[in-house]
Amino acid sequence: MAKAYKKRSLGRGLSSILNDDENNILDQKKNKLFNEIQIDLIDLNPFQPRTNFNSNELEQLTSSIEKLGLIQPITVKKNENRYTLISGERRLRAFQKLSKKSIPAYIRLANDQESLEMALVENIQRKNLDPIEIAISYSRLTEELKISHDEMSKRVGKDRTTITNYIRLLKLDPIIQSGLRDNFISMGHGRALINISSLTKQLSVYEKILKKSLSVRDTEKLVSQIKGISSKSVKSVPEFYIKIKEHIQRRYETNIKFKLSKKTKSVSFDFQNEEKLKVFLKRLNEK
Repeated sequence: MAKAYKKRSLGRGLSSILNDDENNILDQKKNKLFNEIQIDLIDLNPFQPRTNFNSNELEQLTSSIEKLGLIQPITVKKNENRYTLISGERRLRAFQKLSKKSIPAYIRLANDQESLEMALVENIQRKNLDPIEIAISYSRLTEELKISHDEMSKRVGKDRTTITNYIRLLKLDPIIQSGLRDNFISMGHGRALINISSLTKQLSVYEKILKKSLSVRDTEKLVSQIKGISSKSVKSVPEFYIKIKEHIQRRYETNIKFKLSKKTKSVSFDFQNEEKLKVFLKRLNEK
């Protein structure tokens, strides 16, 4: 349990997220993966549509950063001797509340949108990234490059539902995100926990998962009870099918559904077009 709450650095996989992206300026002399930028040199984005921030959520984020450190760096654009914030205003405000002098950041060049897109898309294809690292890459594509989930699905060759499920993981409490990255819980656990809006209740269930080694199915039942849904209304799906479902969705990158009854049992999967169906069937026939 203690390991899941241990304060950690930015993590193994974040180094690979921008490892090949020459358009992110890194401090090579100090061998750092991310730049530490002086906060007083950062200007807020004048085109940021969001002006109101929930004070309670900001306090929770500040407390989390103080305990765990920053999981996802902010992104800025260099303007001569100063920087303009592109994304991460809540994280920046949290650092200011903690009276920090500097903050980890990705630095974007002025006209590097196409290069950054190519680097992130290439990165998503890698096999050694954990769910949160993948989610961060998808999030950067949507937030910084203004790419919709449908458009991203076409560009990266992933199912739209898969993309959405990954990005939703970033709504989890940072402690739980850290647990996902360290394999304390699976993505199935994470997807169940997302359905709890309260971060405090999320952490409560997360602790129970670790203490009692709850399966994904057990976690889904617990979440349903917390949300006021009777466990009787949730059809019982054997753990055997849950594991098969997660395996197929990871291996073939498609969303599948089981329909189980006393007389018949069936499985269905989603595909966007004929080409995606051909790719799925080809992978299915591979040894």
